[in-house]
Amino acid sequence: MKKFGISQAVRRVEDTRLLTGHGRFVDDIAPKGAAVAAFLRSPYAHATIKSVDVDAARGAPGVIGVWTGADLDIAIVNDLDSAQQQNRDGTKGAKPKRPALASGRVRHVGEGVAMVVAETLEQARDAIDLIEVDYDELPANVDPTAVATAEQLHPDTAPGNQGYDWAFGNEADVDAAFADAADVVTLNLVNNKVIAASLEPRGAYAEWDDAAQRLHIAFGGQGVWNLKGEMSRKLGLKPEQVRVTNPDVGGGFGMKGFSYPEYFAIAEAARSLKRAVRWMSDRSEAMMTDVMGRDNVTTAKAAFDKNHRLLAVRFDIISNLGAYNSAYGQMIQSVLAKFVQPGVYDVQKLFMHVRGVYTNTTPVDAYRGAGRPEAIYAIERLMDASARQLGLGQDELRRINFIKPAQFPYVTAVGETYDVGNFDKVLDAVLIDIDWAGFEARRTEAASRGMLLGRGLAYYIESILGAQNETTKIEFAEDGGLNLYVGTQSNGQGHETVFAQILHERTGLTFDKIRLVQGDSDLIAKGGGTGGSRSVTMQGNSINAAADEMIEKFRAMAEEELEASATDLVFEDGAWRVAGTDKALTLEDLATIARAKGAQDLLVTERENTVEARSFPNGAHVAEVEIDPDTGVTRVVRYAVADDLGVLMNPMLAEGQVHGGVIQGIGQALQEQVSYDAQGQLLSASFMDYSIPRAEDVPMIPFHSVPTPSTANPIGMKGCGEAGTVGALAAVTNAGLDALSRVGVGHVDMPLTPQRVWTWLQAARIAAE
Repeated sequence: MKKFGISQAVRRVEDTRLLTGHGRFVDDIAPKGAAVAAFLRSPYAHATIKSVDVDAARGAPGVIGVWTGADLDIAIVNDLDSAQQQNRDGTKGAKPKRPALASGRVRHVGEGVAMVVAETLEQARDAIDLIEVDYDELPANVDPTAVATAEQLHPDTAPGNQGYDWAFGNEADVDAAFADAADVVTLNLVNNKVIAASLEPRGAYAEWDDAAQRLHIAFGGQGVWNLKGEMSRKLGLKPEQVRVTNPDVGGGFGMKGFSYPEYFAIAEAARSLKRAVRWMSDRSEAMMTDVMGRDNVTTAKAAFDKNHRLLAVRFDIISNLGAYNSAYGQMIQSVLAKFVQPGVYDVQKLFMHVRGVYTNTTPVDAYRGAGRPEAIYAIERLMDASARQLGLGQDELRRINFIKPAQFPYVTAVGETYDVGNFDKVLDAVLIDIDWAGFEARRTEAASRGMLLGRGLAYYIESILGAQNETTKIEFAEDGGLNLYVGTQSNGQGHETVFAQILHERTGLTFDKIRLVQGDSDLIAKGGGTGGSRSVTMQGNSINAAADEMIEKFRAMAEEELEASATDLVFEDGAWRVAGTDKALTLEDLATIARAKGAQDLLVTERENTVEARSFPNGAHVAEVEIDPDTGVTRVVRYAVADDLGVLMNPMLAEGQVHGGVIQGIGQALQEQVSYDAQGQLLSASFMDYSIPRAEDVPMIPFHSVPTPSTANPIGMKGCGEAGTVGALAAVTNAGLDALSRVGVGHVDMPLTPQRVWTWLQAARIAAE
């Protein structure tokens, strides 16, 4: 077994650089002397712009240029791209204009109205204060359930504030199953709006090479090709005139995977001024303008026969899109959630109905899980409510309805093929880890201290998303190093380590010599970026395919140098060998010979690979929460996870990914809530007002791998980046309800903040009197 090969807990090679301050993030690498951009942002959630007076700002000290929406309407295509969902009637969803700077109307607090570019940030901010905007304030709406009677945000393109009206499944069959059911369970749920809050806020710089007529934009993102394509279209440039790069990126979580308004504004400024322009958001600016996550209202229903087997499930969802379509906003709660909406249960009748609506809030898009956490939250809260109504144990009802191992490959009610799985085995493992049998004793002990203890179970499954093809290039460099070019982009996941492990395992190339090259559209012609837990699966299989091609390319040279026939050669232990002898040449030996002979074609191998089928990570989460009934303070005191992530490339990195995902799930379940007042003012635009978990809020989380290797790809992996969050939301919330149900609370929604829990407790006490 190779020390640095796959399934080894190799320490992250990038950590020394990042932890000693040698990371190169976008604000570290902006060109010296670059001008600085700042944005005037709307103080209103909804208003028409009657006029914008920038004359004083243009004459302010240090100011180089000022742009408004009207200026960008002339200079570029001032309308960001977004995908449109198909409506039930076959038409496309709404596509209202989303400008880089507001044109005619503002629709959420923080929307950009003007941009100032100056020599320094202080000068730009001072000039911003000199801009006078005459607004005519309009009524604002932040409630996605009240859009029909609210002021129209996009009256010409989205009547009734409806973005799309989508459905999947045979509604008549599902209704018939409900009519015949022995038991029907109905649950109304709110999935709260949250902020990604990456450690590094969003930022970018742009520079224009006038001689070459070429734009370079660097930004903290999750891939370069989408922005390259959109930037060329919006600025009227040929694709070859645009270079996009990602340096080190301090967290993404889906939020940094999109093209944002500021990028187009600073790109046009750089082109116009023929000078580099930089921009970095501060924390409150990021909290106002980064796409947000989740934010839906769901009615979930389950129909059971007399033996407690699922007959049908139905989900009616209102998805808040925010003020505009984000890039994939219409896809998140519809087609992406659909992939796993049946969960791990053997039910063939399903109906989903999703309405996407516009409100005067920040746009919503992918946040760690992109639809799968929302889908699993709904089905797992529903299964928990069903177990309570049917008088069954949390684990018992799930086992009755699990898809059994003999049923795989299993085609779900939504047409996805789950290739493998052993859900009972994974559940057994987590119940042992959490000491399921000892819970009642712990509940009694908590009660002796005046505390309420509850436990929650959730079994999740998720689908790898994104493009199923990925590119790899392997290059033997002149300095003896090995450049590994990839189409994904690390945001802190450990790609430099795990991709080197995969290449080393397949080829025997020296682990320490492998250098990851990523995030540069000039160096890598094509790639899918990072998102949807796709990176290691798609890129790993692409690396293996490229490695196999490279090995084979060296066969003829190995035959010649080793003076052996093809039938006598074998590739093993990182070298071409003459079978039965000690004569061998490593790939690095052969590359040295190839360079000396001028065989340059052997030194570079490039391959695009497609993984034909998706894989489906799955696992069981159990949380125990303790609630102080006097204060409503709710704490997760025990937590365990058992995951089937297939073959792990690096168990230490996988465990870290799961821990990070669980913690973000705990944050949403107990603490995090984007809050607006009735006028659409954001009340949670700083960490004083928006709570995220600290170390003291999270217990130790044992990680237990119970793999069933995927048959959907040659390596047998399933992905792990979002698994923790997908399972955590329902596990923690179910635990909170289990504790509170003992004192008469019948329903909870995230987040279980002290104030909300205390309020529910008081209402239950009053009702019991």
